[in-house]
Order: sequence, then structure tokens, then C-alpha cells
Amino acid sequence: MHTGGSALISQLVAEGVRHLFTVPGESFVSVLDAMHGLSTIRPITCRNEAGAAMMAEATGKLTGEPGVAMVTRGPGAANAVAGVYIAQQDATPMLLFIATSPRDMAQRASFQSIDVAAVFSQLSKWCAIVPSAAALPDFVSRAMRIARADRPGPVVLALPEDILLEFADVPSRSRIHAPPVGLFSQLAEHVAVALATAQRPIVILGGSIWSADAARNMQAFAERFDVPVVCSFRRQSHFDNGNLCYAGHAGLGMDDRLRAGLKISDCIIAIGTRLGDVTSNGFQLFDGRDASQRLIVVSPEPQTADTPYPHANHFTACPIATANELANLQRMDAAAQSKIWRRDMRQAYVMSTKPTATPGAVQMEEVICHLSTVLPDTAIITSGAGNYASFLHRYFSYKTYCTQLAPTSGSMGYGLPAAIAAKLAHPDRLVVALAGDGCFQMTAPELATAVQFGLPLIIIIANNGALGTIRMHQEMRYPGRVIATSLINPDFVALARASGAAARRVSKTTEFADAINEAIEIAGEHQRPAVIELMLDIDAISPTTTIKKLRAVRV
Repeated sequence: MHTGGSALISQLVAEGVRHLFTVPGESFVSVLDAMHGLSTIRPITCRNEAGAAMMAEATGKLTGEPGVAMVTRGPGAANAVAGVYIAQQDATPMLLFIATSPRDMAQRASFQSIDVAAVFSQLSKWCAIVPSAAALPDFVSRAMRIARADRPGPVVLALPEDILLEFADVPSRSRIHAPPVGLFSQLAEHVAVALATAQRPIVILGGSIWSADAARNMQAFAERFDVPVVCSFRRQSHFDNGNLCYAGHAGLGMDDRLRAGLKISDCIIAIGTRLGDVTSNGFQLFDGRDASQRLIVVSPEPQTADTPYPHANHFTACPIATANELANLQRMDAAAQSKIWRRDMRQAYVMSTKPTATPGAVQMEEVICHLSTVLPDTAIITSGAGNYASFLHRYFSYKTYCTQLAPTSGSMGYGLPAAIAAKLAHPDRLVVALAGDGCFQMTAPELATAVQFGLPLIIIIANNGALGTIRMHQEMRYPGRVIATSLINPDFVALARASGAAARRVSKTTEFADAINEAIEIAGEHQRPAVIELMLDIDAISPTTTIKKLRAVRV
């Protein structure tokens, strides 16, 4: 006989779950008891449910398997919404458990009650209330399968408190390995024909279903066909940025030359990505109704009626399988595209990575270029949202798959929780989190989580004393009329040290090389987190402009 709590843990063990991210509540102490002395699942005690949910989401990004978080009712569930939203937007497999009121309290105004279905149904692939302890293995097995299937995403299960204490004689279910979405047999032939007639083709890679093998296969395909490859927003490590076919990043702050190239391309082959608002520059770059620009879209989900490209050739297929198929595709003799187009797109990308000097004693562009040079190729770089990330997008060169970990939803506070998840998933790899001063403070308490679990992360805080992205738009529209975007920050070095981490402040660009070397040594030899605070000038608002220039344009 098992309690519901032990049945739940047994099923998670059967599913191969390694970490359970949680802010414990009294409702699931039986679940915690079931993990006592268990070596297969490690509970990670977080400081806030938002951090726990983001760690679970980041685990799903890194591994392709659902990351699992457990939070308590009411306020705990509300805090976790941020992480579920990221998983829904980023197509990340994730499972969130919410311990709720006992069954006999359902539909009553009980303590910390919450209508789980009303809150989470629109944010998840499936949201359900587990009816009994006996039903737990089936519900968990189904939840994990749904989270992985087709376009991955989050699943939310509500666990009434009393079922976790209820006894039931139920065995764990074996994990179900669902086959990937099938591949249309005519897809490869369709691509070959399209490339044979195209003069200016571009491949765009994105989405959450990808692998190191897929990246290598896509590289072989691109080199054989001399076709430039672009990565969608925050999927830059889908393709080796040093490869001569790599042509840049179609994300926020897209380089003007790349934007122009996408606009005039006569054949867009999008694999894994939806060609959404950011990648398409507000749906302005691609037109599936214009015969002069052919669109081929390959994704794991069927084409929806509300797609902005109803006339695109859409193939429902696994992106990994597609890359494998294209790697073996032979170029037709009549292929019209030449090396000139690929060369020009590559040259435009290389030009965009040449640092443009910004104001201040610490130049963020030099910091990122130095990181790109000295960090191992396998280092995992995490970030949240803010203008500091635009420097990372432009100047960091990703060499291997799954080294970029960032929310395509543009959610702040993600970098530190994601770095914790990354270090837990890959303890042998260097993990560096970048965060703005505003971004960091949204999940800053999780620094104590990293210290508690002995996770030697490096956290770089870009401190410009402002909510930089909003300040930039403020200056663009209402120059000089600054309100509600300035920040009076804590002493981040003192805060980090008080949490148990090493810390150092960088006030000049020339100090950064020593600071990062010291941080790497601390992380490697002393096994503790290290924080570097960069003192930035607010005038250096982005890689391509300054506040002074923005104000001058509006005068």
C-alpha cells in the first residue's frame, strides 16, 4: 500500500525525473517524506515559487524532458504562473503540481483556495485535478506524455491535500515513449526543388525540439547547398555561429542588414519556428501570398487557421528528423543559388559583430566579446530580459548546441533560476548567468538557493541604475521626460557576500578580464557562486545607440 505522496514520487522515479523544484507547503509534507533517503530524486528548496517554476522550465529546455515543480495552493500557485507562461510561450515540456484544498472543500471559500482550471487552462496543454491516490500514476504518466508530445509545453495537475495522505495499492506505470511526429516523404524533395529555383534562399532555425545531432546535420545540409542559416529569437545555439553559413539572429534588435536580407529572400525555409512577431519583425518580413517569396514551414504542430502565412507550404514534422533527412539530400545540378548570396549574408553578420564603442568606463560590448573568447565552447549562458541582453545577442558567438538558455517570452528574472537548473542538469559544465539590475532583483533570493546547494555559478549583473528597455522607449517617444524607470539599487557585492557567494565590482573595462578569471577559479576550485557587478553608464542604452542620440533625433 502507498500513500498518494509515495505513489506520486514512485511514478516520477519511473519517469526518470531527477530534480523536484519546490517551495514546500504543509499540504505536501507526505510527498517530502516519500523522498526521504531517496537518491534518485533530489528536492531543490527554492525561495519563491516563480523561481521554482522557472527552474523546472529551464530543465525542460536543457533536457527535452519535462522539468517538475511543486507549489502549494493559492499564493504559491499564483507565483508559479510566471514560469508556466514561459513554458507555454517557449514550447518547453514542464509539469507543475499544485497541492490544493481537500476534496470536501472543493467549491467552497476555503483557506488559500484557487480555481486551478480557471487560472491555468489557457496557459497549459492540459490542466486537471487528480481525483484519487489510485489515479495518480495514470495522471502523472499522461501529463508527462502530453508535455513532451507535438509542440511541447506545460501541464498542470492539482493535487487535493487529502489524496496525498490517502492509501492505495497501485503500481507505478512504465514510462511511455511516444514516437516523434512523422516526416512527410515529399518534404525533402520539396526543399530540393525550391532550392534549385531560388536565387536568395535562407533557412531559419528555431523551436524547442532540437539536438546536437540535428545541429550537425543542418550544418552538413547548409554547406552542401551553400545556403545561409539564421536562428530565431534566443535560439542562437541551434547552429554553430562560427560556421561560414551562419548569417545571424532574427530577434529583437535585429541587424539592419539581416532584416534587409530576409525581406528580399525569395525562399524562406523555417524549421521548428512559428515565424512569429519577433522573428518576422512585426510580421513585416515574410508574405506567404507573394509568389516572389516562397515560404516552407516545418514544425511539430499542424498549421493553425490563424497563421499569418496561410499560403505557406506547411509540413507537420519533427524538426530533428527533418534535419537528419536534409543532411542526406543531394543538390540538384540545376541549383541556381551561388556562393555569392551566402557569402554576402555571412559578411553582413560578421560586420554586425564588430564592437561599436559605447559610453562609460565599462563597455558592455567588450565584456561580451571577452566572454565569447575565453569561455569554454560548452559553457551555458543564461539570461532574462532587458537591454543588457541585446549586447549578448549581438556579440556572443555560440559554438555548440544548448549553450543559450533564455526565455523567448521576454520574461525578466529568468537568468539566475535558469543557471541553477543548468548547473544541476550539467554539473560538469561552466554556467554563466547574465542579468540586468532590474532583471536580477526579480529572482535575487534564489542566489541563496545556489549557495545552499553548492552550485558554483557565475552571475554577471549589468547595473545601469535603470529599467533599460523601458527607459530606451521612453527616450525614443518622450525624450528627457524620465519617470518610473530609474532604480536605486542595493549594494550587489554586499548582497552577494551576505548570501554566501563571492563577489567583485568592475568599474573599468580593463578590470573585467581579471574578474572573470577569478570567478572561473572560484567556481571551479572553491565550488561556490561568484557575482560580478558591472557599473555601466545609462547612456549606453543599446549596442547601436545612446540616450543622447535618441534625444537628438527627437529635438
